[in-house]
Amino acid sequence: MKRVVDAEARRRRGPQLERFTRTPARARTHTMSAFALTASKTFRATPVVAQITRARSARRAGAVSVRATAKEIIATDKSPAALGPYNQAVKVGNTVYVSGQIGLTPAMEFAGETIEEQTEQVMKNLGEVLAAAGATYADVVKTTIMIANMDDFKTVNGIYGSRFPENAPARATLAAKTLPLGALVEIDAVAIIQ
Repeated sequence: MKRVVDAEARRRRGPQLERFTRTPARARTHTMSAFALTASKTFRATPVVAQITRARSARRAGAVSVRATAKEIIATDKSPAALGPYNQAVKVGNTVYVSGQIGLTPAMEFAGETIEEQTEQVMKNLGEVLAAAGATYADVVKTTIMIANMDDFKTVNGIYGSRFPENAPARATLAAKTLPLGALVEIDAVAIIQ
């Protein structure tokens, strides 16, 4: 069976890639000038060889192959629409990637001028997008907070912390010079649905 598969793989790759599938010791015997003459073919061949090598190594190590699952676009009208070429969230398998949420209401107006009002709205938006994906705050494993003014950190931290009373997710907090539409805070998240 293995010889049949290898012969079939060789036929699909064609003669141009044949010499790049040799064992690493034999492949090293090629001179640099030979690689220089076929640089474009070498660069195209490298990913194929790497995939074949990784697959063979994985089989030898007894690894289980995993199929990629399709991505699902998550959208809800209970949170503001995306401002650009992105989605509110994307779900792949049981992982949900929530785009950065700012203090806009679903009517596309800021919830208020203060950091408290905008942070409350951000957390509400985040919760609505998570719910649309079938997740909750308890499923969140990583967040990133971007604040326009680091003096607002304590206020944002208090409102944020109320949504994660125990087992808070990993987090990064950054000071951002300017956020979309002049927002005061933006938060994104990654959740894994159990």
